[in-house]
Formats: sequence, structure tokens, C-alpha cells
Amino acid sequence: MKILLLIFLCLSLNANTKNKIFNLYQNEKYEKACNLGYSALSKNSRDEEYVSLYAFACLNSDYIDRLSIPVSLLKFSKEARSNAAYFSVILMQKKLLYHALVDGYDLSKLKLPTTDYVLSKIFDLYSKLEKHESRSVYLFEDENNPKITYKLYLEYDKRLSKMVIEEYYDKISIQRHVYW
Repeated sequence: MKILLLIFLCLSLNANTKNKIFNLYQNEKYEKACNLGYSALSKNSRDEEYVSLYAFACLNSDYIDRLSIPVSLLKFSKEARSNAAYFSVILMQKKLLYHALVDGYDLSKLKLPTTDYVLSKIFDLYSKLEKHESRSVYLFEDENNPKITYKLYLEYDKRLSKMVIEEYYDKISIQRHVYW
């Protein structure tokens, strides 16, 4: 009887964590949702809804490197595989764009899938540039809305440079994304 009670308690706690993450996500507290999801990921690694929710929270909080584990875990359902493909495209674009900015890698010959995520938009715009001299700042206009512009640059640090994307609407800063 005690074992049954213990199992029920563990299942309730896991469901409670999933609900907390979902509520944080719905309230746009993505960083908190990502961190909470990370703390219980190993216990919930077979729950694809949990893993997807965690991954989307991390994506929306710009913790893109945390997508690598969900990419490998999401494989048992059609929706999970679709999410895994989506996350892997964004993760790959981040790595390639960083490689291009830091090391001068030419992206213009690559033809890759894309997403609606801001990093994908910048990747697409940057990869359309012909081979060019490195710049300190790249300015791009959104292809669907000319009022939205993006500024791409590296922020230098002693150990590791960070890639920064700033989003503007009518020249008013609306969001800043930092990746490394």
C-alpha cells in the first residue's frame, strides 16, 4: 500500500511540474519555465509533451543550446519528430551564423530549411549576402514588414564573443536576443 501511495505521489509531482511550466509559458515567463523544465528533465524525458513544452520555453527565452537534448528525445510521435526537426534547424542556424560572424565562414552557398523564429530570419537574410568583407554591424529589413528591422553584431568578451540580434519596430527597440 505504501508503494502505491509513493508512486501516486511521484506521478502527481511530475504532473504538477508540467502544469507549472505550462502556466509559466502561457504567462510568457519563458526563462522561468525553461529553468523549471530543465531541473526535472531527466525524470520526464519520456514525456514528449513535457519535453516539447520545455524546449519551446527555452527557445522563447533564447536558451537555444538547451534544445540539443530535446532534439534527441523527441522521436516517438509525428508531432514530436516535427518539433525535433524545428528545433534542430534553429540550433544549426545559430551555430552556422555564429561560425560565419566569428570565423568568416561563407553561408551564401547553403540552402537550408527555415522557420519563422527570429534567428532563422536573420540567418536567411545574412546567407543571402554575397561573399563580403566582415562588418561590425549588419542591418536587415524584414522581408514581410518594412517597419521591422534587425541589427546583427558581435559583442566581444575576453573568453567568448556573443552574437546579438536587436529587433526594431519603426526604429524603436522591441527585443534583444543574445546567443553564444
